Amino acid sequence: MTCSVIWDDTGLPAWGTAPRAAFWVAVEQAGPWGAKAFTQSRLDPAIGAAIEAAALAAGGRALLIRRPIARGEQADRSARQVYLAGGLAGRPWLLAGQVSEPAEVLSLPWGELAGPDAVEVLRRVDWLAPLAEGVLLVCGNSKRDLCCAQRGRPIALELEREHPGRVWECTHTGGHRFAPTGVVLPSGQSLARLTVEVARAALDAADAGRLAPATFGPWHDRGRGHLTPVCAVAEAHVRELTGETDPAALAAVDSGDSTVEVRHSDGRVWTLRLALQDCPEQLAESCGKAAVTARSWSVLAVS
Repeated sequence: MTCSVIWDDTGLPAWGTAPRAAFWVAVEQAGPWGAKAFTQSRLDPAIGAAIEAAALAAGGRALLIRRPIARGEQADRSARQVYLAGGLAGRPWLLAGQVSEPAEVLSLPWGELAGPDAVEVLRRVDWLAPLAEGVLLVCGNSKRDLCCAQRGRPIALELEREHPGRVWECTHTGGHRFAPTGVVLPSGQSLARLTVEVARAALDAADAGRLAPATFGPWHDRGRGHLTPVCAVAEAHVRELTGETDPAALAAVDSGDSTVEVRHSDGRVWTLRLALQDCPEQLAESCGKAAVTARSWSVLAVS
C-alpha cells in the first residue's frame, strides 16, 4: 500500500505542510526525471543545479514542468515554457514566456521575484509578459515518490483536455503522503489529495485572481508557502471559517508561543492558538521509507 493511501486512512490534516516559497519559477523540461530532477533529466545538470540554487537562495522554489501527454510523445521543444509567480504576500502576479535555452532563466533578477509587483522584472526580462489566466502544476515525479505519478498524473491528463496548456506535471513539491499534490499559480497555494473537481475549481478561481472554497479545510489545503507553517495554518483556518477567497484579504502575524493573529483587510481580527502534535501511530512520509512519528497541526482555540 502506498504512503498516501495510508495517510488518507488516518484522516490527518494537511494544514501547514506547504513548501516554503516567496515565489515560484517553473521551467519546461520534457522527458524522464530522476529523483533529483534538476540534475537527473535531459536538462544540463550544471544549469539545472544553478537554477534550483538561485531560486532557493532568493527564498523561492523552482520546479521543472512537462506537458501531461503520453510518454512516447514527450520530446524537447525548441522553445521552453517558463512561468514566474510572485507577490504572494499581497496581490499575487503571474508572468509567462518562452526561452530557447534554459540557461536564459539564470538571467532572472532573482532579488526582485518576491516583490509586490512585476514592474522591475518586466523591465529587465523582455521574454516575459503578464498572464491573466491561472496555471495548475500537479506533481508527477514518480522517481521521487510513486504516489505522485500514480495518483497525480491521471488528474493532470484529464484537466489538460479541458484546459490545454494550463495544466502541467511538475517535479517534487513535498508532501508525498498527501498525493496527489499540486501548486496553483499565481497564488502559490499548495494543495493536497487533489481530485479532478477540486483541481478544476482551483484553476477556475485562479482565473479570477481568487482561491477556491473547494480547496479550503484541512483535507485539501496545505497552505501558502510564503507563510511560516504556524501562520499558514492560522490563515487557512480563518479562510475555512469565513469563506474568504481574496488572496490579499488576510494577513497572519505570529505573536509567539504558537499564537497567531489573523487580520482581515476589513478590520476583523482573529487570535488563534495552535499546536504541532505527535500522532499516536508511526507512518511513512514517503513510499519505501521507514515509518516515523507523524505530526500534524491542530487549532486549539479561536477568539
